[in-house]
Formats: sequence, C-alpha cells, structure tokens
Amino acid sequence: MKRSDREPETDLRGVVLLDTGSAYDDVFDASFLERNGHPVVACHGPAPTVTCPLLGGEGCEMFGRAHGVVFQLDLDSLQHRTILERYRDLRPDMPIRVVARPDQLIRFGELLAGFEVLVNAPTAADLDGFAAEVEAADLMAE
Repeated sequence: MKRSDREPETDLRGVVLLDTGSAYDDVFDASFLERNGHPVVACHGPAPTVTCPLLGGEGCEMFGRAHGVVFQLDLDSLQHRTILERYRDLRPDMPIRVVARPDQLIRFGELLAGFEVLVNAPTAADLDGFAAEVEAADLMAE
C-alpha cells in the first residue's frame, strides 16, 4: 500500500499496531515508540466468543493503517495464530515482531519461522531496531 493510499499523517514515521491481550497487560511500554514519532494504536484482540473482523472478511482499520505490528496476543489461541498468519498473508513485507513464550517457539515453530520473535517484553534496543525497520519499509514504499 503506497503512502498516498493511507490516511494523511503528521510525520513520515508510521503507525505501529500493538496487539496485546490481557495476559500481557502492562508488559509493553508504547511510549518509546511514541517518543520517537511512531503513533501507536492498540488492539486487545477479539473476545473469546467473537471473530476478529480481519478473519470475518470485514477488514481491520487499525491493521490497514499500520506500518508495523508488535504482536503479543496469546499464541495458544487458534484465532490469535490465525490472525498472525493473516497479517503475514496480507502484508508480507510489513515489519512484525512477535512476543512468544519459549514453549511456544517449539510448538508453533513453523508459524513463527517467518517472523522475528522475542521471548521477553521488547526492550528499548528491540524497539529502536523495530522503529528503524518500520521507517526503512516506509521509505521503500514511497
């Protein structure tokens, strides 16, 4: 998606979608990205009895605006794994970081093979590298 196809932004740096479920509340500090010019929008994932709009064919406005994703939804949920797969299918060149537990690396290794995976909450260094990757992807898309 070219920049002209997106909503106007006040900065060249792109929106980062933070997918974080209740199991990860307060683990991620989005302020680092925001201080570096990357607006952050948060999605806490669908309720257990609700289908994610992205999987229901309705699309997702937050994902559509995103230039990068930090994915912290629980991979033990089939729906959450399917969301991650859908992200990859829809935007294979978008920078995505996945936060997973060590046991999930083994169980979901095939799914996670295409992503950079963090086994702890993202550090400032992790986020700095991620922000640089988002900016580089934005420059390539212009």
